[in-house]
Amino acid sequence: NSAPSHQVIRPEPCGVCGSRIRFGKAAIKCRQCQLLLHPKCREQCPSPCTPRPRHHAWPREGVLADFAPSTPPLVPVLVVQCVTEVETRGLTETGLYRVPGAEQLVREWKQRLLRAGGVLPALGSVADIHVVCGVLKDFLRGLKEPLVTFSLHPAFLQAADIPDDAACSTALRHVVNKLPPANRDTLAFLMLHLLRVSHSPDCKMDVFNLSRVFGPTLVGHSSANPTPLAIMEDTPRQCKVVARLLSLPPDFWRGFVGTEQENLVPM
Repeated sequence: NSAPSHQVIRPEPCGVCGSRIRFGKAAIKCRQCQLLLHPKCREQCPSPCTPRPRHHAWPREGVLADFAPSTPPLVPVLVVQCVTEVETRGLTETGLYRVPGAEQLVREWKQRLLRAGGVLPALGSVADIHVVCGVLKDFLRGLKEPLVTFSLHPAFLQAADIPDDAACSTALRHVVNKLPPANRDTLAFLMLHLLRVSHSPDCKMDVFNLSRVFGPTLVGHSSANPTPLAIMEDTPRQCKVVARLLSLPPDFWRGFVGTEQENLVPM
């Protein structure tokens, strides 16, 4: 069936030859069965095709794994696309992630992206990069449980409290490795991104500033309904966890998304 060409956001295997279609390369997608293939493999395409269900829109809220792709690195395409957009044109903006984007636009774009499922509209048309930052934060905050998961929340807080740097680093790596694969890969992907933001002199967002913004978003609380006391006690500790995670060597994070990194974000 004639198929529109399609730009690959993440490496996906060709439905005919099985080898991967690289990031940013053209591919052909069948309208009926959604099969993705290299343009050169079109001739060998099995015919007639078997219709597959269209890509369903994502849930309005779910745990991170509900949004992740089926092949590693398990980073939701919404996260990849927001980060790519921010790194393409946001690293000269002061107060990235701290300056809020217009709430109405953040809500509208988040809904558009969630409704689109895996085939996302381009974010290049969002004039204000702070809106893209807002969508990413809102998506992470809206998950049914934080990236750091309810069950591992106490372990992250305890590890970050260890006064000795080396022991703290060892403990944190250990807990990161216990995360569900999608949470772990996405956390690694975000940490590498936030390190790049912190190294941009124009953003004026050092590790301390970023950890204050992302503590509540990534670490959250140990349950869906924390008490007012827990909220008050958790806040400084959440920031400490993110600051400690950002102090781990980038190579540790690259170990999860490493060789795929160039497929995820154009550097």
